[in-house]
Formats: sequence, C-alpha cells, structure tokens
Amino acid sequence: MIFMEHNRINMINKDEIEAEAKTAQEAIKIALSKLGLKKTEVQISILREENKGLFSMQGTKLAKVRVKKKL
Repeated sequence: MIFMEHNRINMINKDEIEAEAKTAQEAIKIALSKLGLKKTEVQISILREENKGLFSMQGTKLAKVRVKKKL
C-alpha cells in the first residue's frame, strides 16, 4: 500500500487498484492516474463514501474506490 499525504493506494494487480481519498472523485482521479487509463476504459466501484464524522472533526473516513481495467 502506498500513502500519499492523506490518500492511500493499494495496487491489486497491474489492471486493478483501490484508492482512498477525501472524496470518491479524488480517489477515482488518483486511481486513473496510477493506471494510466481514462474513465471510459475502466469499471469503477465505490466501496465507501467519505464520512465527515461528528462536527466534521472526529471519525472522518476517507472515500474508497476500486478501479479495474475493462476487458
């Protein structure tokens, strides 16, 4: 797993990646960049939406997505 600031990247294999970031869109952008692919070339699954937690301070959870190259 690779950590980039508050983002996390987990390369499953050369065609599939899981990424975590503050928003799902940001996580998708990171995953596409790492795979070197466009949105039209991949299947995107949102595994977890971001959660701000109580008063946007405690318990904040990052959004998590899985991006996989289409066959």
